[in-house]
Amino acid sequence: MSAVAGTPRRNQPTAAAAAAVAARTVPELLDWRCALHPERVAIEVHGVDQLTFAAWQAGARAVAATLHADGIAAGDRVGLVFGARDWTGYAVAYCGVLLAGAVAVPLSDRLAPSQLAYALRHCDARLVIHGPLAAGVTAAGPPTPPGVAVRTVADLVADGSSSVGSGSVGSGSAAEVRPDDLAQILYTSGTTGQPKGVGASHANLVAGAPTQARRLALAHSQRFLHAFPIGTNAGQTMLFNALTAKATASTMARFTPARFARLVAAPGTGTVFLVPSMAIELLDSGALRGRDTSGVVLIGSTAAALPPAVAARLAATFPAATIVNYYSSTEAAPAQTVMIYDPGRRAAVGRAVDGQLRIADEQGSPLPPGSVGQVWLRCAHPRAYYRDEGANRATFQDGWVRMGDLGRLDADGYLYLADRHQDMIKSGAFKISTLEVEAALHEHPAVAEAAVLAVPHPVLGAAVAAVVVPRPDLTGTDLTLASVRAFLADRLADHQLPARLVLTEALPRNEAGKVLKRQLTTLFGEHRPVDDHDSIWRVP
Repeated sequence: MSAVAGTPRRNQPTAAAAAAVAARTVPELLDWRCALHPERVAIEVHGVDQLTFAAWQAGARAVAATLHADGIAAGDRVGLVFGARDWTGYAVAYCGVLLAGAVAVPLSDRLAPSQLAYALRHCDARLVIHGPLAAGVTAAGPPTPPGVAVRTVADLVADGSSSVGSGSVGSGSAAEVRPDDLAQILYTSGTTGQPKGVGASHANLVAGAPTQARRLALAHSQRFLHAFPIGTNAGQTMLFNALTAKATASTMARFTPARFARLVAAPGTGTVFLVPSMAIELLDSGALRGRDTSGVVLIGSTAAALPPAVAARLAATFPAATIVNYYSSTEAAPAQTVMIYDPGRRAAVGRAVDGQLRIADEQGSPLPPGSVGQVWLRCAHPRAYYRDEGANRATFQDGWVRMGDLGRLDADGYLYLADRHQDMIKSGAFKISTLEVEAALHEHPAVAEAAVLAVPHPVLGAAVAAVVVPRPDLTGTDLTLASVRAFLADRLADHQLPARLVLTEALPRNEAGKVLKRQLTTLFGEHRPVDDHDSIWRVP
């Protein structure tokens, strides 16, 4: 059942509602969208719940009224701990917190207690709001630091509904919200260390939002499908797509290839958003076999680099779809590069929207096309790390955001990533891109997933090591270090070939789908080669 019940039906959009409106804050964006399409379903969790724009607005107003009555002040941080089953309740809580002038801190219910406690302590949260079905949540709510109050979104809506009028927010229940006010703190996935809180203003979050009804995004679809978790940048992008797209945001309580495939082939699904690991699992599962995918016209991949071989498989599986790779980060959003799959530019990750992209040296000076250097994206309303001025100085400069990646631009402005700065392997006199080696490994017919990292070498300093997940339908295929090196010999230089190989059933990933390479390094210290002539280890 929806988090908001009994919402009165609204009339059709008025001429004023359809007029051009430039939303400056997230509550203004929701109000505008509700005026346009009050009874349209904004978000649906397949088989669980759905939320109309009218119910979204009414619920947010009720939450804001309760927060105001409970003493939550403008700028206070409020943790939102929700699971995939309760996207509708999360959306209501998120906009209610922002309408009250407070700061939303989205957090997945799948976080370990220590991870959740760290984020809540770091942002000094005053309150945690959670859904009724969050994993590990007892009657007392999720584990929180001492002194942090805990409420359910249903209770907040119920308590606030009586004070909310049908046409206004209610006397004193909403704070004055300004475009430059901090709206959310999103914690990074922590692939290289303790997660950092990335703060975004209202102006940042509504940047690029449509101002006219006829310019709503994804108009070619009745629904867009995703399975991104709450608490990630990809998940937040889907939330704002729900506010700005003509299509309904559709998701599911739990991702499985079979469930996802059924929704992909359902009538009206015109757009599908994936992360590369999810795309690989879906393609390898066989769940799409025999299904009609002709209704899908757009496949969007985000959160990690899409291997060219996987992009080619998606193009073959969805012949009517445009395959698009989006390159951004939690720190840089909404700035991004966009790449429509092009077999002639297999390794490119696209060109920047509005050309706000540069390659620079370590001092930040721009480098000419073809030079490898630091990748920077520019954002009109930049984000910043919360309570970390040292990291801010290293990452954010005059609207530019250091991506932490090495790359180059070609003469046409297309970006090619060399590697993550910390992942680049320095072996003897060579610098080796792990992304390039991984892309080549993905072309092997028996390789489902691959991660490449450096391991110590007594002479070269470092050598190339590969961790490979074999495709489940090709388990009988011979995968040895010698056979893999022979396959790669025509694709890579000798110094790029793996010197070590581990086969495993799965790669460790964070909530955003990124591989945790720090965890993989332990495999090479804990296991020994099968024999002296074949440095391959099998890890369950």
